[in-house]
Amino acid sequence: MAVQPHLRVDEGDVHDVALLPGDPDRVQRIADACDDGSVVELAHNREYRLCNAEYDGVPLTLCSTGVGSPSAAIALEELAAVGVETVIRPGTTGALQADIEIGDMVVATAAAKEEGTTKRYERVEYPAVPDHGVVQALVAAAEANDEAIHVGPIVTDDAFYAETEEYVDDWEDAGLLAVEMEAAALFTLARRKGLRAGAICTVDGNLVTGTQKGSGDATAEELPPKAHDNVERMIELALGAAATLK
Repeated sequence: MAVQPHLRVDEGDVHDVALLPGDPDRVQRIADACDDGSVVELAHNREYRLCNAEYDGVPLTLCSTGVGSPSAAIALEELAAVGVETVIRPGTTGALQADIEIGDMVVATAAAKEEGTTKRYERVEYPAVPDHGVVQALVAAAEANDEAIHVGPIVTDDAFYAETEEYVDDWEDAGLLAVEMEAAALFTLARRKGLRAGAICTVDGNLVTGTQKGSGDATAEELPPKAHDNVERMIELALGAAATLK
């Protein structure tokens, strides 16, 4: 099999279970939490940074997807082509319910398709759902760490700067927990390809209460301090779950 055009990896280069953060820099943060001496860099092309590592002796692949469903779909397509069987997205998300606070964790049980990528694969009526076993593993990892989490449906959206009050009100009324930009594509493609997928995200703002990313000081860091700190906790939960899915 030829080297994949975007990820620059071939069959045999990757492991069965992969963690797929959006941010390339987060690949290093995840690698730092893995077993000492286990990290091997594979490739870094465009938004895709890949390495192999071990966590509690379990081999894993780490691969960033960039922002949004189009680039996430490319990552999953090419990972599936070279042998990955299970993916977990550890990411950030904006809360859509007033009682969900910055730094809270959300495990998705479904993702509404407010993006365009999956429409090229199937009708919008078909559900974007994670694998039940992956959801169970994420919940179990949270319980083992005495971590309170929110478990339920989220929404995947394409247009960060067009998430108007009308959209937010509708999503809130529908009982959706949070909004992010990749899960629906990952869930949909994984289902169609016979892979397992799941997502755990830490909340970086709340669109209902007006604390969403981009609503504060333009010179501030991308994530508020509480969310930035809790990325580390989210990484530990994702790694703990991944190690049970070997």
